Amino acid sequence: MKQQTVNYPWFKKEDTDAFFALFQNNLANFVIISVTMLGMGFPASLVFGKVIPGAAVAVIFGNLYYAYMANRLAQKEGRTNVTALSYGISTPVMFVFLFGVLLPANAFTGDPELAWKIALAACFISGLIEVLASFTGRWLQRTLPRAAMLGALAGVALTFIAGEMLFNTLEMPVVGLFVLAVILLGIVGKVSLPFKIPASLFAVVVGTGLAFSLGYAEWGVVAEGASHLGFYPILPSLAVFEGFTYLFGGMIALLAVLLPITIYNAIETMNNVEAMKAEGDSYNVAECQAVDGAGTMLGALFGGLFPTTVYIATVGAKWMNAGRGYSILNAAVFFIAASFGIIAALSAIIPVAVVAPILVFVGISMVSTAFGKNKQKYYPAVAIAMLPYFANYLMTRFNNEAGTVLNELSPGIVPLGEGAMFTGILLGSITVCIIDHRFKGAALFSFVAAVLSFFGLMHAPEIGIGAAVDFALGYVLVGAFLGSYHLKDLRVVKNAKSVSKAEAA
Repeated sequence: MKQQTVNYPWFKKEDTDAFFALFQNNLANFVIISVTMLGMGFPASLVFGKVIPGAAVAVIFGNLYYAYMANRLAQKEGRTNVTALSYGISTPVMFVFLFGVLLPANAFTGDPELAWKIALAACFISGLIEVLASFTGRWLQRTLPRAAMLGALAGVALTFIAGEMLFNTLEMPVVGLFVLAVILLGIVGKVSLPFKIPASLFAVVVGTGLAFSLGYAEWGVVAEGASHLGFYPILPSLAVFEGFTYLFGGMIALLAVLLPITIYNAIETMNNVEAMKAEGDSYNVAECQAVDGAGTMLGALFGGLFPTTVYIATVGAKWMNAGRGYSILNAAVFFIAASFGIIAALSAIIPVAVVAPILVFVGISMVSTAFGKNKQKYYPAVAIAMLPYFANYLMTRFNNEAGTVLNELSPGIVPLGEGAMFTGILLGSITVCIIDHRFKGAALFSFVAAVLSFFGLMHAPEIGIGAAVDFALGYVLVGAFLGSYHLKDLRVVKNAKSVSKAEAA
């Protein structure tokens, strides 16, 4: 019998708010990339002529593919309320590539263009690793408890997204608080705004107007933004292949940075796909990881040097009742914006405090989902999975001062923040298993944590043999302790069976 085709709309009005949330999320990353690279001494011609268009290629590819996946899911399940996955540059990974790959490459070579080529090669390899990691995606999704995955993700949402963006919101109190109220009223409260303008659009337009009229923003930035307008053709480049020569030569140490951050990126995608599953849209996590890896490699071939991922903002889009249209529109707008320098112009004109409240909503929606989509008994697991990212936020924001400043507070902050995604997921998984009295699982997760700690993927500043021995021994002890309860349960079951056989005889 032929399956009936569902009329899944290309675009609906709810896609408008979701588009602005996704576009501004991506735009914020593009702004950070532009400002940081220019500050490092990279020429504007390279940043706006190669890096931004190349990164846009990755964003365009992923947005269109995830719109296709949404339609496929809608047809398969016969429903029209499917939301496409949000997609873009991974913010935490972006910072690692800026300061852990691009900056040292630039310092080592003294040549910004050569450093860019090395970073391109690193980005391409990162995408390839994620494609290979996709073969384990479904197994990981089945094995890791939802409370642990959503809890670790909520830690990112609370600190780097909701928390950080709320700080940015309050840098312009009058503007920021007003825009935040608009977002809460229109998206959370679902109250109609004047002329039925989408909340995100209303917030950006009115917020930007307030910023200029109240003197928070100088009119000179408009001319600065306009100066960046022009035609920037999106063309493939062989620069990535030139970068391999240097990456596997004098910059071989960068590979130690790539492995953990790529694994993190694959887990971030998995967590965000799991979050959408909790909201009712079940996507194939392995396919999503492969798409992210392919998008990353494609972007590198066009000059972009930042890995991509399924966004945490997806849940926010789901709450807005978006479909696939917002993803398609984001791809189209980024093509135009990257080709004609509009991203550079907007990044100079729109204050961060105007964009930030939208990301605050994205963050709080993810934290709400982490608790709301788990049974109450698992709340402790969600909470403990969130905590490593609190430490990671502190050590990241203190940067080089972390070792001295944070150690005065506690010597445990920095190691807790290193490898925070792994630590959060594993501590959350151990807690879930303890709550369910699955002591074998708790012990196994403890031993996995011991292995990762020993090789420096957790609680250590870099990968190496014996990188965090104390933590490894601690997890081994925990695993042995919890394993003893599993053995005790086995003896109880065995004795019960023996008694039953004796009574039957």
